[in-house]
Amino acid sequence: MSSQCNAPQNDAKGLVEERNLGKSGLRVSCLGLGTWVTFGSQISDEMAENLMTLAFENGINLFDTAEVYASGRAEITLGNIIKKKGWRRSSFVITTKIYWGGQAETERGLSRKHIIEGLRGSLSRLQLDYVDLVFANRNDVNSPMEEIVRAMTFVINQGMAMYWGTSRWSAMEIMEAYSVARQFNLIPPVCEQAEYHYFQRDKVEVQLPELYHKIGVGAMTWSPLACGLITGKYSDGVPECSRAAMKGYQWLKERVNSEEGRRQLAKIKELHLLADRLGCTAAQLAIAWCLRSEGVSSVLLGVSNTDQLLENLGALQIFSRKFSFSHFLQRSKQPSSLRVTSLGVPRLSEPPVIIEAETRRILEQEARAGSKIGKGD
Repeated sequence: MSSQCNAPQNDAKGLVEERNLGKSGLRVSCLGLGTWVTFGSQISDEMAENLMTLAFENGINLFDTAEVYASGRAEITLGNIIKKKGWRRSSFVITTKIYWGGQAETERGLSRKHIIEGLRGSLSRLQLDYVDLVFANRNDVNSPMEEIVRAMTFVINQGMAMYWGTSRWSAMEIMEAYSVARQFNLIPPVCEQAEYHYFQRDKVEVQLPELYHKIGVGAMTWSPLACGLITGKYSDGVPECSRAAMKGYQWLKERVNSEEGRRQLAKIKELHLLADRLGCTAAQLAIAWCLRSEGVSSVLLGVSNTDQLLENLGALQIFSRKFSFSHFLQRSKQPSSLRVTSLGVPRLSEPPVIIEAETRRILEQEARAGSKIGKGD
């Protein structure tokens, strides 16, 4: 079932394009390297260094982590590698996420206290003076939105971060943060980090394009291979060395073995047949497909060895062919509010109902007030 790519897979540097992060001025590589599960846990520090080196040498400048990954060890590993390599700080982008810090109630959530203390802890583990982007790693219903936005504005003004974004927030929550920022002359989020793959599409294809056009929020996506499902490695069960077999990932094993999981595996067989005809692997096709979505600034890769990274980089050769993915898109149900352009890029025919009213209200309010984004304290 495994497909083989006929084109070389290790000559990607000239193919890694840089994109603006949303409508900010920050330029990031269209592919980024994530550290969830792998750094500080599944792989050795030596392999982590090999992956970062290979990624950086092939044009990837974006590295993503979080305070919760491997209980902070992912940040420590990432920081040690950066220090050892001696790369210019201005030549790469580091993003981290704040929410789950420790066991105490004061060490979790998005209170002003934890945003500031949590980010200080991340910077200490990373051995950096600042991160380029700090994400709120889910919304916190116990913290007022104004407190969250003010705290994010504070850490930016203090030089601890350059930008802030959201992760796993709803469109309405992002709009609320934007509205608060405009109302109090604070700094709004520039990016949402969202799961996006063949089986998880609505948010990135229906909701986020509207936010991108109206308020400039871009998308940084993760899990392009659906936690490895798209590679086909779970077609005959759960391999012992796979993520689904690891301690703490029973949820993934249950997902693979569920009725929905079996249906998805059946669809993946069709995807592999299509990849064979295109002369690439299913993983490469899936990543190239993610890169085509409007408003996607970067697709985060999760790999545990250099062979996987080289294969993933081969997706850029598929993407550079300017191949129309219309045939691929037709194999899955399109959201009702979408139409597909001649390039296979999903575009909204009408604003999604979920955010239309709030978007219009805020934009009309701004038009009347003539307000401008600034910095608060």
